[in-house]
Amino acid sequence: MKRRSFLGQTGIAGILAAGAAPAVVAQSSIRWRLAHSFPRSLETVFGGAELFAERVGEMSGGQFTISVHGPGELVPPFGVLDAAQDGTVECTHTASNFFAGKDETFALNGIPFGMTYRQLNAWQYEGGGLDLMREFYADYNIISFPMGNTGVQMGGWYRDEINGLDDLKGLKLRVSGLISGQVYEQLGVVPQSIPGGEIYQSLEKGTIDAVELSGPYDDEKLGFYKVAKNYYFPGWHDGSPQVDLFVNRDAYEALPAEYQAIVAAAAMQAHVAVMSRYDGLNPPALRRLVAEGTQLHRFPREIVEAGYTAAMDLYADISARNPRWKKVYDSYAAFQKDQNLWFGIAEAGYNGFVQSKN
Repeated sequence: MKRRSFLGQTGIAGILAAGAAPAVVAQSSIRWRLAHSFPRSLETVFGGAELFAERVGEMSGGQFTISVHGPGELVPPFGVLDAAQDGTVECTHTASNFFAGKDETFALNGIPFGMTYRQLNAWQYEGGGLDLMREFYADYNIISFPMGNTGVQMGGWYRDEINGLDDLKGLKLRVSGLISGQVYEQLGVVPQSIPGGEIYQSLEKGTIDAVELSGPYDDEKLGFYKVAKNYYFPGWHDGSPQVDLFVNRDAYEALPAEYQAIVAAAAMQAHVAVMSRYDGLNPPALRRLVAEGTQLHRFPREIVEAGYTAAMDLYADISARNPRWKKVYDSYAAFQKDQNLWFGIAEAGYNGFVQSKN
């Protein structure tokens, strides 16, 4: 059977299901560099990039290698998109919502009160979402591959208890992404954009009053519990914080077809692995944090309600002035509505009972 015929019939899913890598032969050696936005200490998300690079090397028989570089080693953590766009590096692993200042559409892989991880996956792979996002990213000379997700996050660490909206007034909160920051700003918060590797020092010195980053495992690694004891949930600011592999389009299109298939297959494996790792590591980490004195709090209902109203108003405003956002968001919102109907019946009904027995 011819190589391309095999790929066309089985696709990436078939390659992964078979547990076998494509037998790539007679290809020239290729070296890429991947610049990361997150610190190496977060082996959950940073490890996703390392797994991706490892699988690319294995599936290419060592002919296609990718070196993975932490923030600041090649470019600053928030400079990775520009570097991938202009070809300074061939690819980056980052959170797209970091770049919503260029265009709000970058945020649509994770927004306040947005879809969950499974719902977002369904929209991307079955609802046309991946095609819509790639059409948008083409204007930035990149092609995207979903490559990890934290799932629903915690709401963050606060020095003082938050009992209502008044307690948010003037509070300096490190928050990921322009959209989440704008929603919090409507609640009186002063949002701060700080790279992951610099957050602890800012919290310790009192430069910020609170921080949201991820979930128990990552937050424990960065030590936030040592300087802020109040840990809030749920993370309504972002229901499915996805990280993406952004590849310079020129570099990608220069690859042989077999190597393009390898990139897609390796990214898919890393995508599943990162989410699985978070789901496996977060529960015991939360237990350890509570044992260390962390105080768990549910956000007051009035804060979540106010956040929801502010988010919906913001999305309507952006849709009225940004046609690129509107094109993608209309698809996103319609898909989420159907997903919520289904998950509310099946998942919520099942989980509500099973979780009540723990």
